[in-house]
Amino acid sequence: MVVTGALVAVLPLAACGAPPEGRTPAPTTTRPALVTPAAPTTAPPVTPPLGITPTLPPPPSPTPGLVAVACAGRPTADRVVGLLRGRVLPRDVSVKATAGPLCAADWQYTVLAVTGHEELQVVTRTESAALRLVTAGTDVCSIEVRTVAPPGIRTLACDAGTVPVPGA
Repeated sequence: MVVTGALVAVLPLAACGAPPEGRTPAPTTTRPALVTPAAPTTAPPVTPPLGITPTLPPPPSPTPGLVAVACAGRPTADRVVGLLRGRVLPRDVSVKATAGPLCAADWQYTVLAVTGHEELQVVTRTESAALRLVTAGTDVCSIEVRTVAPPGIRTLACDAGTVPVPGA
């Protein structure tokens, strides 16, 4: 019974307020809602004025000596062989370059086939326009090559494996 009495006391209060027909409805418009476009996420491309061509900075150049490449005739294989004749090679032996000269910075690497002997590796260096013999033999990974030669020559002279053929 207590519940019934409480409901009787609350019900008249729940219906308080202006009747629905007494309320003023919100004004409605027949005009469509305006939609504002979102801001672009990227800037539009900039077009230079006519007659002006934009210039880009040159691409960074690779570090000299990082890779050994064909020397393009400076020095020639004959020049390397001439440097060895009488010092490392007998004057009458037949010699043919099988790889190189390959250049990295001012260093060169050449592999020579010597008739009647093992293959000969040669490391040279151009100093003041003169060709200097650094080392020659079957193992040319000397202290000077390991510590001073550019990476392109050091890789050829000191890493195991065969000499890569440029352009292959």
